[in-house]
Parts: sequence; C-alpha cells; structure tokens
Amino acid sequence: MTQLHCRMELSLTRLPNYLHLIVDRLASFDAAVRQDESRIDFEFSFGTARFDVTPERLVMSAAAPDVEDLRRLKELLGVAIQLYAKGEMFEMTWSGDLADDTTLSSFRLMRVVHARQLTPGMRRIRLEGENLERFESFTGMHIRMLFPTATNPEPAWPIAGANGLAVWPSEERKPVARVYTIRTLDAKAGWMDVDFVVHGDAEGGDEGIGSAWASHAGEGDVVGIMGPLGRPVRPADWYVMGCDETGLPALSRILERLPAHVRGVAYVEVADAADEQSISHPDGVELHWIHRNGIPGGEHPGLVDAICAVGWPDDMSSFGWFASEADAARRVREYWRNTLSYGRDQTLAAGYWKRGAQGLMAG
Repeated sequence: MTQLHCRMELSLTRLPNYLHLIVDRLASFDAAVRQDESRIDFEFSFGTARFDVTPERLVMSAAAPDVEDLRRLKELLGVAIQLYAKGEMFEMTWSGDLADDTTLSSFRLMRVVHARQLTPGMRRIRLEGENLERFESFTGMHIRMLFPTATNPEPAWPIAGANGLAVWPSEERKPVARVYTIRTLDAKAGWMDVDFVVHGDAEGGDEGIGSAWASHAGEGDVVGIMGPLGRPVRPADWYVMGCDETGLPALSRILERLPAHVRGVAYVEVADAADEQSISHPDGVELHWIHRNGIPGGEHPGLVDAICAVGWPDDMSSFGWFASEADAARRVREYWRNTLSYGRDQTLAAGYWKRGAQGLMAG
C-alpha cells in the first residue's frame, strides 16, 4: 500500500521535562506505543508516527495511507507539541507530502437541514456536511462550533498553516466559537444532530450567541465545526452521572450507548417538568429529574447534593461523570477527588458554563 510521509525537526531544550506528557496524550487516542531510550513509535488506526529523541532535539515523522489521515496525524502531533512545549521558542513546519496543504483536517463547513423544538428550553438542529467519519468516535463527543454573527455574517473560516494547525483570520472576520455535543450522527448519510439550550434572543451579546443562532437557524444556513473534542468516558460496570441542561445531550448519548448489563444512577437538573426528555438507558440505571421550579440555573443545590450523596460500590468497576455550571462541577470534582479519593481514571467533572461569564463551552 502506498504511504504518504511527512517530517518535522524541533529543538526543544526542556523536552525531557514533558516528553512523557506528550506520549501519554497521544496514547490516549487508542495508539499502541513502543518506546526505548531514543525512539518512540505510535500505531494509530489511521496511520503511524515516530519520535527520534535526544535531550534537546525531537524529530517527528508520520505516515498514513491517504491525504485525510495524514492531515489528521499532523494535527494530532502538532497539538500535542503546542500543548506541552509552551514557553519554548520554536517554529513548527512539516516537510514532505502535503507540505503546502492548507486544508484543515478538523474543520467542516455544515449547512442546516431543519430545526425543531424538543422542549421549551431545547432546540435540535440537523446539520449536513461531507466526510464526517472522523466525528464518529465515541471518545470525542464534542465539536467546536464556529458561528456567524449579525456583525460578521460571512466569517472567514480557518485554514491549516505550515504546522498543520489552524490559522485564523483577523478578529474582525473570525467566527465566534462555542463547544457543543454531537447528539446523534450518521456519517455515511452525511448529517449530525446538535441540541441547543435556548434561553432568549441574545443576538446583540456574545454570551448567548449559540442560543441566538439556534433560535433563528433555518434551512441552508451555514456554520463551521471543528473536532472532535473531549475526554472519553471509561468502560465500567456502575456509573454515577449528573448534569443540567447543557450536559443533557452528552448524558443522553452516554446512556443510550451503555451496555445492557450496566448499573448506576443519573440525575438531570432542568427548569421544570416540561423540559424532561425521553432517554433510552439500561434497566439497571436509575434516571432521576430535578426541577429548579423558578430558581435560576446554577443556583439550585439539589443536583450537587444528590450526586455527593450517592454511595459508590466496592465490588465492581465504577465511573463518575458530571457536566454542569462551573462552580457545581468544581464542588463535585473536589468531593470525588478529595473526599472519596477517586482520580481522573474514575471521574470526569466538567464545567460547561459559568454564571455571569462568557466562554468557549456552550451555556
């Protein structure tokens, strides 16, 4: 089979301090890793990569059977270097195949097929696009959505630079980014559904851009997506899960994919009974709804109290998942980590929004 190849050489004076972090990150993408003193090999389902290492020098090479897979490898390796080599002065440039390629592997231009109201507070948008196979992985449930706005109705979309990573246009032409969950996906048919919490028309302000866009989205409207993003939910026999509306699309997708034998408990906080949804889940998982009944989002104590009151089993593998307002997520995370002494391998608590603040995550 013909392979495409690329190569990058970097001078990194503090490489030994963080090389293990780069290796761990790449391994988390289901890579088989073989390592000795001066060489590390990674085997992914979509290609291979190799590190040749000295204390202050790293040579990265990658090979893949087609263009799209090589783009994905370049981006995966480049992100890992940028993430952990912060503070080092270096220039990242790939040589070899696709050296001048400006197609960004993670970007797709999507068009609205239709929209419908699921509940008073949730709207589902179906988007269609090409080559969506990379978004099928359950370990990356989220996407970064890139929205046009009233002041920037036709934004300039990102392209790939010489390092394989995103190059953004000027601030005036740059779309506004928010992170959302892929609710359902049919890559072969070329569509995905994304659920939006809608809470009024905030077109004039950046904080409610996702809600405002979803409230007015119609057939043919264009939006950009990048991804997939997210930490995987580890396999277990028992789960404790909790979320508010912003985490409901992710929780629903998790519950629907759990094996039939799984047991556990899940709590969902919504405004009132009208915002409950029908969610498929294993018979052994108890699903409970918590209604705020007029209390503002992020201020009702019931969700955190319920999650922290759950007793974890000692006789089976377990995992805790939580997605809500940032302060609520922090309290749950601290309880799981500090009081129960469960680490990242058994817990994931994420703040999807923060009261009174603008941010990347959906809110």
